[in-house]
Amino acid sequence: MDLYVGQLGDVPFTKMCGGNQQEGEMESCVLIASIPGVADAYALRDSKNPDAGTLRFTGDELRAAGIATI
Repeated sequence: MDLYVGQLGDVPFTKMCGGNQQEGEMESCVLIASIPGVADAYALRDSKNPDAGTLRFTGDELRAAGIATI
């Protein structure tokens, strides 16, 4: 399955947060969206720098890393 073949377009991203990483009160967050037309596949972005790029994962990969899917 090629997760990068489809376009994301204006797909809405959901902000997911949890815990902090030794940065005081700053919470660690990611933006996550389902990839249109691909079952159980997700795009992730950095919530603090969404223009830095988008990574794509299968649901199995995210769950193996301990990340809940939407």
